[in-house]
Amino acid sequence: MIEIVDHPIDVHALVATDASGASGGLVLFLGTVRNRTGGKGVVRLEYEAYGEMARSELETIVAEAKRRFEIDSVDVVHRVGTLGMGEIAVAIAVRAPHRGAAFDACRYTIDTLKETVPIWKKEFFEDGAVWVGDRP
Repeated sequence: MIEIVDHPIDVHALVATDASGASGGLVLFLGTVRNRTGGKGVVRLEYEAYGEMARSELETIVAEAKRRFEIDSVDVVHRVGTLGMGEIAVAIAVRAPHRGAAFDACRYTIDTLKETVPIWKKEFFEDGAVWVGDRP
């Protein structure tokens, strides 16, 4: 499952996608909106994405994670739009026969996603806003 959504992420659906029971380990990463960045209070976040390109890049990341690590699956859901404190911006579920590979693949997936996928974050503070990272 690779999705970019404009509504709250259903973590239960993400975790329930493997009904076979073949995997011995499931690592779940949830990236949530925190209330402070660089000592400043965050009011909200806004995410934008280049949908087709983002999905394509996520497919590449998932394929590479499967090639590098002994895992069964990687599911990624990223939210776009306006998010408030504590809301989930990204969810990644990695299933593997053993926990080590699942943890390694999950870290690889989130780190590579943040570096390469065309999803942009704008942080809103009480005194203004700023785009985080590169944005065309």
